[in-house]
Formats: sequence, C-alpha cells, structure tokens
Amino acid sequence: MYVNIYCSSSIDDISRRAQELVEKINDSRTTDQKVLDSFQEKLVEKVTEMCQQMKDHMYTIYEENSNEMQVKLQELSEVLESCTKLNSELAEASQALASLRGPGHQQDIRTLIN
Repeated sequence: MYVNIYCSSSIDDISRRAQELVEKINDSRTTDQKVLDSFQEKLVEKVTEMCQQMKDHMYTIYEENSNEMQVKLQELSEVLESCTKLNSELAEASQALASLRGPGHQQDIRTLIN
C-alpha cells in the first residue's frame, strides 16, 4: 500500500506539473497574441499616417501644378489672341495690297495667305 500511495502521489505530481505547464504555455500564447495585436494596431496607425502624409504631399503638388498650368494657359490664351489679331491685320493688309495691285492679283495674294 505504501508503494501505491507513492505512485499515486507521483502520478498526481506529474499530472499537476503537466497542467501547470499547459497553463503556462496558454498564458504565453495569450501574451504573444496581445503583443502581436498591439504591433498590428501600431503598424496600421503608422501606415495610415504615412498614407495621409503622402496624400497631403500629392495634393500640394497637384495644387502647385494646377497654378503653373493656369499661368501657362493664360500665356497661351494671350499668344493665341495676339495671333488672331495679327492674322486679321495681315488679311487686311493683304486686301489693301491686292486692291492697290489691281483686280487680277487679288486671288493670288489670298492663296498665298491661306
């Protein structure tokens, strides 16, 4: 009977230690999961922050480009307006020159301009 009590006590001790080890492993896994969840949360925050900074920078560049394009479009508009005016003046000068040269030469000058 003494041997049975000793074996029973030893089995209970091993069983208790195994249970403690399993609990310790589970606690460690829970801690690991919390650390990983925290890391993921911080990573998502940083990535979101970086994406917002990139968007802000992109929008700043868009605004600068838009302002530059607006200036260039205004310059183009002024040049085209000047070209239209010069073309009109050239047509008037051509007609004046054609009327000075006589009726037979008017068609030739219009062909050269167009």
